[in-house]
Amino acid sequence: MAYSRKLFFLAVASLAIVQMAMSGDPDILTDFVLPTNLTNVDGNFFTFTGMRVLIGIPPPSTFKVLKASLAEFPALNGQSVSYAVLLYPAGSVNPVHTHPRSAELLFLAEGALEVGFVDTTNKLFTQTLQAGDLFVFPKGLVHFQYNADAKVPALAISAFGSANAGTVSLPNTLFNTSIDDNVLALSFKTDLATIQKLKAGLAPKN
Repeated sequence: MAYSRKLFFLAVASLAIVQMAMSGDPDILTDFVLPTNLTNVDGNFFTFTGMRVLIGIPPPSTFKVLKASLAEFPALNGQSVSYAVLLYPAGSVNPVHTHPRSAELLFLAEGALEVGFVDTTNKLFTQTLQAGDLFVFPKGLVHFQYNADAKVPALAISAFGSANAGTVSLPNTLFNTSIDDNVLALSFKTDLATIQKLKAGLAPKN
């Protein structure tokens, strides 16, 4: 299926997904919230064009996310919604992560995905999704998506019940920050050499 047709699935599904997303942000006392430097707006303020880059492009070579959250789309302030398009090349993964301020409702538009999350009792819930399926990742829980197909890319869209759901990537948070190596080694019951190897693998490439 051409990527332009995949975008058709996004357009059809987006309204339903956003409506289904659970609201999590504080209520506002006005119809919408304007940035402090704006006093008068028109329809352009409520329009986000950042997804146009998806039209007609081939699948990317690495996992990629395009977001329409508060940072990219200021009109979302106070609206308790945001949106992301996720592009999975063959064999790629969206590493384990959490969204501290919202559940995630994922719609798979193309391909297949292995998905899962772990609850607070350490129980793992997994599913194999096919195009057209929806899956919800509960708020704040560790989760992942994996395209196990070695040849076929996948494309999904996700809706969030917050304009700023936040993303905490566990690999980067644990091994690409300044947490002391000894703390990590003791926490994971391993040695310093293993921790340092993990950190080296996640270090930014020059």
